[in-house]
Amino acid sequence: MRIEAPKVAATARPGSFVHVRCNPKIPMRRPISLMRVNADAGWVEIYFKVLGDGLAALSDTAIGECVSILGPIGNGFSANPESKTQLMIGGGVGIPPMLFLAEHLNSDPNHDWSPVVFMGSESPFPFDLKASGIELSGIPADATGCLPEMEDCGIPSRLASQQSYEGVHKGFVTDLAAAWLLANPELQANTEIFACGPEPMLHAAAKLASEFGIDAQLCLEEYMACAVGGCAGCAVEVHTPNGTSMKRVCVDGPVFKAREIYVQ
Repeated sequence: MRIEAPKVAATARPGSFVHVRCNPKIPMRRPISLMRVNADAGWVEIYFKVLGDGLAALSDTAIGECVSILGPIGNGFSANPESKTQLMIGGGVGIPPMLFLAEHLNSDPNHDWSPVVFMGSESPFPFDLKASGIELSGIPADATGCLPEMEDCGIPSRLASQQSYEGVHKGFVTDLAAAWLLANPELQANTEIFACGPEPMLHAAAKLASEFGIDAQLCLEEYMACAVGGCAGCAVEVHTPNGTSMKRVCVDGPVFKAREIYVQ
């Protein structure tokens, strides 16, 4: 869904989100990640899975109808200028922030970033798949499909699922990331991992980062009420050198360092 929102588009960062009123008759807003932003044109795009009455109502919004959104909210991803390769792992509704981040880095004229994108989904992917023309070493032979949006930008990508989709690796998306890392030992020292998706996938991404000695940033998914830090309903346990504390996913996150969330 594309929404005209110049003020949001002007300051949005990959990993940030908007709090959307799905319908005037439904008081509770829904936090939804940003998938694509065009600051010059003044619009943002969101992608969501229809679950519950709220998002069902949002999906019925007519073209030209006004939608109330608050944002952008939260601290997004921040790539280390010293890193060369940005390994992105997205799962399900965690795919949109990865697309935003990949396109943002790819269009940055001040750095020579090299994103590599792996996406996983247990429901049909929300885009037409096509065979990739960009080679990725170490990737299983069954993983030939890619994200057309990434391919068109010259960004290598591959897909994974437990389902039997043609051109999609049958397995976990983190399996693809591990295979690529094993096949490219010379790149490991200058690689960062960025991930967004369901909790088991984030845990696997954090474990992968720990095993290879790579820094990782995770964009957490959490139920939210106010989304502005007032209710603390989205608080998670965070581990720091000074001990354990509780942080709010909405305003302290949603992006955290992997080692702050999972102690390996």
